[in-house]
Amino acid sequence: MATYTHGHHESVLRSHRWRTAENSAGYLLAHLSPGDRLLDVGCGPATLTADLAELVAPGRVTALEQTDEAVEIARAELLARDVDADVVVGDVHALELADDGYDVTHAHQVLQHVADPVLALREMARVTRPGGLVAVRDSDYAAFAWYPRLPGLDRWLEVYQAVARHHGGEPDAGRRLHVWAREAGLTDVTASADTWCFVDPADRAWWGGMWAERVLPSRLAETARAIGAATSGELEEISQTWRAWAGHPDGWFLVPHGQVLARV
Repeated sequence: MATYTHGHHESVLRSHRWRTAENSAGYLLAHLSPGDRLLDVGCGPATLTADLAELVAPGRVTALEQTDEAVEIARAELLARDVDADVVVGDVHALELADDGYDVTHAHQVLQHVADPVLALREMARVTRPGGLVAVRDSDYAAFAWYPRLPGLDRWLEVYQAVARHHGGEPDAGRRLHVWAREAGLTDVTASADTWCFVDPADRAWWGGMWAERVLPSRLAETARAIGAATSGELEEISQTWRAWAGHPDGWFLVPHGQVLARV
């Protein structure tokens, strides 16, 4: 199992709680039906899980995370949303779940962090019934684009990619999802792409402010210093660059995602 690069600092959870079915799972929504049994792998703080649970109700939803700490964060969010779901600790490489138990198995921003995404997809397919769907969506860091082209953000991307790969992940996962799906033995695969775009002042303030914090106290920063990818001074400069970008009247940031729907 790879190490989760971001950790669970408040700035990380803040960005994850922003995710909804509409802004992060649009490619999947038309394929969901009331009564579907759904597994959400790597559910994070479970805002997206809660949205999906409401769409498949009265179908049963299972939310899976890899640590007790992460499970408790997810459970608290689901309770606050009054969503009844099973929340379990598990490893996507070896799911302790029965074969064919779900109609839909979903993972958002997960495969970029795992040690073996092909094995993870095989496991997701195993627990999905014949005719069911495996749905995965991941960003692609090398394809991120922004304006103005501030050198500090180029440096941020270098540091992030170094840390993510040190942890055993693949930050440029989006472009690889369809390949991994085929390598996992899935043959009925539909690949697509979608984006997040942060351009208006409120979105820039939120996205840039979040990353300005995230590069300082989080697991990303700790590992960057430990492996020599960046010094504390460099991380502070990157943080200030994020704030400068957020305040720039012409600021624009694009996050592209690869998406795969695979019929089992």
